[in-house]
Amino acid sequence: MAAAGSPPLPPSRPLIDFSSNDYLGLATDGALVEAAAAALGRDGVGAGAAALISGHRPVHRRLEQALARWLGRDQVLLFPSGFQANVALLTCLADRHSVVLADRLIHHSLLLGVRASGARLRRFRHNDCTDLGRQLDQLRADAPRRRLLVLSESLFSMEGTSPDLSALVQCCQAAAALLILDEAHGLGVLGCRGRGLAHGQPGVHAVVGTFGKAFGSGGACIAADAPLGDYLLQFSGGYRYSTALAPPLAAAALAALERMPALEAERVSLLRRSVELRDGLVALGWPRPPGDGPVLALKLGSAAAALQLQEALRQEGLLAWAIRPPSVPRGESRLRLVLRRGHTEADLGRLLTALEATAVAPPSHSLKP
Repeated sequence: MAAAGSPPLPPSRPLIDFSSNDYLGLATDGALVEAAAAALGRDGVGAGAAALISGHRPVHRRLEQALARWLGRDQVLLFPSGFQANVALLTCLADRHSVVLADRLIHHSLLLGVRASGARLRRFRHNDCTDLGRQLDQLRADAPRRRLLVLSESLFSMEGTSPDLSALVQCCQAAAALLILDEAHGLGVLGCRGRGLAHGQPGVHAVVGTFGKAFGSGGACIAADAPLGDYLLQFSGGYRYSTALAPPLAAAALAALERMPALEAERVSLLRRSVELRDGLVALGWPRPPGDGPVLALKLGSAAAALQLQEALRQEGLLAWAIRPPSVPRGESRLRLVLRRGHTEADLGRLLTALEATAVAPPSHSLKP
């Protein structure tokens, strides 16, 4: 997500990683490695065809069924990536007669999906249901039968924030709008037992989840209830005409899902440490990073300041990447900190000590949040 030109890291020096999205540390988990290796030997490297031809193997079916039960949904479709899943979903549900209202900080893949669909795009202020409700009311009054879609995320990966999902659902229900929630960074981390914020929310029509973050694997899924799930199965070109998810990745994702109950205490601990780190940053004079999940944005304003802090932490053996334009708007460069299972109290203490010692001063509390 950082712009090109970041300084190279010396290969010989070990760094404590505060940048990876491997929230639960499953990417190197023995159960996932063994499951992927077994699938590799049994099914080969790739699926070899689209899911609706011959690419759909028993491991895909087991993963779909297990995810549907875990998420409380009728239908799950698997995709090679979250980016592809978002584009496939939007191009299937929206067209030139639709209007899509998207949180202004929505992921690029969703914006690209809207553009490819031909729908008209409108933005609402970040996590602002009042602004969303006003726009929905206006659109519905102007065109009572027009299809309206609303896009948001459960954990915004550059901000660390989460929406008031109940309020979002109420807005969408009042305007008869479809609500799509990207849970790429939420599944495995947020909600009841890590099942995401949309779990138990019937007003969320479709959920997109990825396996390359908390699940430690690769690939993605769309989860929905019938008849929407059946409609996607039949009419999503991004699903019908793409080679199916590689069997070893599907097997690893299934192994990760099976590991989730045993990791509940660690998931809760991860969220607790996320709050503690925010408290520690405030004690050092930093504005409190918004949100309460494992992504923390230290907003510095200029790209130069973000790169300076990145380098200062690297010199202390800490890996935390500067995020700057075009990944974030000009003037909103930041250091993105990500907590993971495996980070110790000593690691967090080392990070806070390094931040306290750096020559980069915390920005004013008046900096735009």
